[in-house]
Amino acid sequence: MEIKILDWIQTLHTPVGDTAMCLITKLGDAGIFWILLTLVLLILPKTRRWGVILAAGLVVDLVLCNVILKPLVARIRPFDVNTAVQVLISKPKDYSFPSGHTAASFTVVSGLYLAGAGKLWKPTLVLAVLIAFSRLYLYVHYPTDVLGGIIVGLVSGYMGYRIICSAAFSGNKEA
Repeated sequence: MEIKILDWIQTLHTPVGDTAMCLITKLGDAGIFWILLTLVLLILPKTRRWGVILAAGLVVDLVLCNVILKPLVARIRPFDVNTAVQVLISKPKDYSFPSGHTAASFTVVSGLYLAGAGKLWKPTLVLAVLIAFSRLYLYVHYPTDVLGGIIVGLVSGYMGYRIICSAAFSGNKEA
């Protein structure tokens, strides 16, 4: 059923969509956009607490997603199942579940939301949804990989928030 969903998404391809989805997915490569956002937030005194929460969440995400779940589940990617599909980006070499791009994206969204980051979490949510969809559009993840990435991201953002809040209430004034 998941391959059928991905095959249906393939019918939505257009030259403009292909270019846009390739660019959007690159924002999530190695979490670079989210890491840069975290660094900017860490540098600015007014948003430093948000940056610390995101940094903690992204570390949790890295461990959960890349160290524990991907090797444990060891799910092959959809383009390895349906080899007739032309993949528009470099084929990822790691396992498919969960989507790391999606997990990192939703880690930031949930971390910002929980930190009370005003309206900043809303545009990050839009970008996170676009990145998640791009992974399906580009045939590099199954829908359940993306759903798993959303869950891992929400949990990671929450854990990052809780870790920093716990440190702040335990007497560590720098958190």
